[in-house]
Amino acid sequence: MAEKFQITIDGREIEASPEQTILEVARENGIYIPTLCYYKGTTNVGACRVCVVDVENARSLVAACAMPVSPEMVVTTDSDRIREARKLVVELLWASGDHNCLTCEKNGNCELQDLIYYLGIEQPRFTIEPPGYPKEDTNSMIQRDLNKCILCGRCVRACNEIQVNEVLDFSGRGSRSKVGPAFDMDYFSSDCVFCGECADACPVGAITFKQARFAGRPWELEKVRTTCPYCGVGCQIDLNIHKGKIIKVTGNRNYGNPNLGSLCVKGRFGIDFIDDPDRLTTPLIRKNGKLTEASWEEAIGLITEKLTSIKGEHGPDSIAGFSSARCTNEENYLFQKFMRGVIGTNNVDHCARL
Repeated sequence: MAEKFQITIDGREIEASPEQTILEVARENGIYIPTLCYYKGTTNVGACRVCVVDVENARSLVAACAMPVSPEMVVTTDSDRIREARKLVVELLWASGDHNCLTCEKNGNCELQDLIYYLGIEQPRFTIEPPGYPKEDTNSMIQRDLNKCILCGRCVRACNEIQVNEVLDFSGRGSRSKVGPAFDMDYFSSDCVFCGECADACPVGAITFKQARFAGRPWELEKVRTTCPYCGVGCQIDLNIHKGKIIKVTGNRNYGNPNLGSLCVKGRFGIDFIDDPDRLTTPLIRKNGKLTEASWEEAIGLITEKLTSIKGEHGPDSIAGFSSARCTNEENYLFQKFMRGVIGTNNVDHCARL
């Protein structure tokens, strides 16, 4: 392990490691440096220049997200010069797109909006000129509005480096640069698998969850951590709930293993069955040839009676158990344990085989 050394940030003596960047050391020590293009776990590209800081003896301001630390480095993270540089970048980004917060789905959870407020910018000094791209509305899961894209590249790196789907990249030049699948295809026509990683990575309203449109503002949503019900991996997810209904599912990179915030298409977009009107919410017992609602106590009592009777008359192997892919791995483990240990049979199967 490389030996640590001392650097100075805003007058504070701080211990750092050679493999770290200025941004990483600052965040470890509670020092705020704003970012837009930085996305943990992906390549540090230093593209947006919002994180610029002043390093003693450097010729110009440097990008904190991409600049490695070195022994005795002296860094200033906030000064008039630095704030003016950041303001210029943010004003250019604001002026280059259609950032209408009134109808934007990311209002209240937008990193560009937060930066504009943090830097105290009343109005950009440049004329606002949205590129005029049509909204992409060809699928039922993800909506893209490239008029709000700030070309930070986070969606590209999330797609290529985290999910390794390699669907997104940059195309065009200058003011006509854009992000998307090859040959300017929409998501539906491309090789996109709709994992939604790009939507989670997007810092603005360029890529949003379509089913959440007008369903609840970010500050109205209650986030409930749970386990994805679709397979045995045990991915951790956040249910975004408004008025008792799941609006969308998001990953949370702070939860760590096993999924590190990433999700598949089923985990992120396949939860609408919860509110399906045909979903059973109470047990049913057949009485006089007709299925009628029953309490859990009555249903479990009937199951116990029937299984005991069948086992006593025909033996345990006359009974089979069928479990569900929409239960957690732990619940399925308990089910097979019940069939083997209590019923006494190995006749257990699982709906994922169908």
